[in-house]
This record gives sequence, C-alpha cells and structure tokens, in this order.
Amino acid sequence: MVYAQEPHLSVSREVDPTPLPDAIPKVKEVGASSAPLTSAAYFIGARCQPYNDDFMLCKSQSSTGNPEFDCLKEGRRVTRCASSVIQDLNTYCSESFKLHWKCLEDSNHEFKNCRKAEILFNKCVFDNLKLEKKIPGVKEADQIHLKKKPLYRPLFEDTSSVSAFKQAQKEGKI
Repeated sequence: MVYAQEPHLSVSREVDPTPLPDAIPKVKEVGASSAPLTSAAYFIGARCQPYNDDFMLCKSQSSTGNPEFDCLKEGRRVTRCASSVIQDLNTYCSESFKLHWKCLEDSNHEFKNCRKAEILFNKCVFDNLKLEKKIPGVKEADQIHLKKKPLYRPLFEDTSSVSAFKQAQKEGKI
C-alpha cells in the first residue's frame, strides 16, 4: 500500500541579528509603495544617476563573490538620493504628485491612462525642481509622453485627472 503525503510549502526566513559595520552609513528606507515610486521613477533616475552608476560599477567590479554586501555603502547612497527626491516631490508638487500616483494605482500602473495627470506633474516638477522626464534610450521626438496623438489611447481616463487638467487649462497654467 502506498501512502501519499499532501504537498505543502515550507517557508522559513533567516534573519542575521548582527548589526552592520559602522563603515556603512545608516539610512532609512524610502517608505513609498509601488505607485508613488513608479510615478517618481524618471525623476529619481534623473537626479540619482551618478549614484546608480557608482552602485552598478561597484557590483560589476566586486571580487569577493558577494557584490550586494561589498556595495552596501553605494546602495545606501542610492536609497538616500531616492528618498530625497520623494521628499522634494511631496514638498513642492504634492497635489500633482498625489493625483498622478493615485491614477497609476487605479489603472494598474499603466501610464497611458494617466497622461493628463502626468502633464500636470511633469510641469510642476520642471518648474520647481528643474528635473525633466526623459525616457532613456529614446530620441527626443519619440518620447511617448510628449506625443499629441499617441498610438495607444487610454481605455478610460481618470476623472479627477481630467478635471484637474481642464481646470489648469482654464487658469492658463498649461
């Protein structure tokens, strides 16, 4: 007679209680969910590119076989920079930032459904932080967020984004 055992998934988590060395600077986590990070991603990339490049270079040149540990200091710099971008966005463009990331959250993170909120957000960020959204590796003429008649139109438009966009047009802000 054969006894079958019910399959089950056993997941255990190992946590190393050893504190990090003092040579590695302490830094708080970014503290944002995926929608705000997606909304801010291009601006984080624009401001934090030197830190990202240092981190990636460190990982590629790691000789110990443990690049994540070898590059903790560089990784902390990237995290600190990303946190500063999120903080600046919340300080200077809080209304348009929230409008954009809430739209992304409600539309499965698809940018095409949130172009009107994105226009308001990009303008605010450029006016206040002098950061411009540019998709890496794409020519200036082909930047999708700048197209007047994009190939892929939204399935639905976020009503709060549309009303905020129309209000900004009325006030001459766009």
